[in-house]
Order: sequence, then structure tokens, then C-alpha cells
Amino acid sequence: MVAARTAAKGLSTVDLEQIRDTLAAGRKPKVVFTEAAGQIAGQLGQVVALTDPELSDEFVVVRFGKDELPFSPADLAIAPKAAPQRRAAVPAPREESPVPALTTADATAATTTDAPAAADSPTTAAGKGTDVPPGAPLLPEPAADTKPAEAKPAKAAPAKKAAPKAKAPAGLTVTLAYADGEWTVAASQGTKALAKPYVIKPGEALKMVGMLDVPGVHEAVEEIVQAARAEAEAEAERLRAELAEIEARLAELRDTE
Repeated sequence: MVAARTAAKGLSTVDLEQIRDTLAAGRKPKVVFTEAAGQIAGQLGQVVALTDPELSDEFVVVRFGKDELPFSPADLAIAPKAAPQRRAAVPAPREESPVPALTTADATAATTTDAPAAADSPTTAAGKGTDVPPGAPLLPEPAADTKPAEAKPAKAAPAKKAAPKAKAPAGLTVTLAYADGEWTVAASQGTKALAKPYVIKPGEALKMVGMLDVPGVHEAVEEIVQAARAEAEAEAERLRAELAEIEARLAELRDTE
């Protein structure tokens, strides 16, 4: 049965401790998805594990249908206990009242006054002509069978609605960037930053791009690396020239001593 939508505020610290104790006892507590979970709000699931909350905000692993997905405490609440179902009352069967047996005298009074027929074959009160020994009690016809009233069948439960699709994990983005003469790499999942931009060597950037089979990208990176190499070589030549000039001046100063 599809659970009703809930306006719960999420799992508290006490709820998480209770869930942790229940998992340690070998049971899987039920939870209900809150409005923060999106289109699956109101659906029921089972907590199967609690991961490290320091690594991710979504550390409550919930089994939903055939999937086991991580959720944050704000997406979940303790499932309410289901009310016991009432059984339809079945009326008790009617009790048949006993019918007293008729004596021979009563049967004789109930027969007809046809003398020849009465002498040869005494009849019962029902007049069916059954032979009865003298002095034996005559029983009346059995009463019609009474059947207990049948209970009305319970209404069929409504068909289950198709479960919505499970919440998909947020997308992962890895960014390789070049700015101000430096190569940087950053990573994020959804709106959460996994790794802030950090500087890498040009050769490492060239290796990363070399693993991608994307026309034009490798050439663009290689062109940037070559330009940076040429600039570095020119700067090295300039510094060598300055160093040579300084060495010559120092030698002249030494000769004057």
C-alpha cells in the first residue's frame, strides 16, 4: 500500500541513534521519505546501513524496491506504526429449536376417519402411509435446514501504484583549466566541491588530455605547453646573459685588488 505523503522534518540525533541500535540488533528499521526527498515523498523504505557522516551528508543507506541508495537525514523520518486492521464480524449460526416427538395418541387424532384405510395401514400426522408398529412414537417431518448467514466478502485492497524512479546520484564534474600560466584540476559532485583547484605540472596536464580521444583538445594543450616552454627558455637565456655580465664585472673588480 502506498504510504501517505508526510511533512516530517527529518531524522533527529535521537532517531539516528535508535536506528544504529536497531541495525546492531540485526533488524532493518522502516523509514518514510519526507518532502525533501522529492517525488518519492511518502514512500516507505528500510535502512540497511549508516556510513561515515564525515565523508558525505548522505550517509543513511536505504533499500527502496530493488535499489540501495544513500540519503541525508533531512530526506527521511521514522515510519509511523500501522494501525491494526479490523476483521469483519461473522454472524453466529441460528440455533434450531428442538421439536418434541408425537405420541401414538397424537398421531391417531391427526389421521383421517376413513375406517378401512385406518385399519389396514395407520398413517402418520403427515399422511404419508408409513407403517408404524403399535405403541411406537411417530416423529414429524424434519424441519427445513437453516444455514448461517454468510459474511460479506471484504473489499479488495486497491492496486498498488507504480513506484517512482529512485533518486539518481548527483553528477560528477572534473575540470582541467589553464590560466595565468598555471594548470589546475578541480572536482565537484552536484553542488558539493570534492577537490578545490590545485596546481599541476604542464606535463601532467598533457598526459591527462592525451588519454582522451577528442580531436583538437590534445593539440591545443600541446600548443600551450610548447609556448610556455619557449617562454621559459627565453627567460633562461636572458638570465644566463645577465649572469655572464655580472661574472665579467666581478672579474674586473677582482683584478683591481
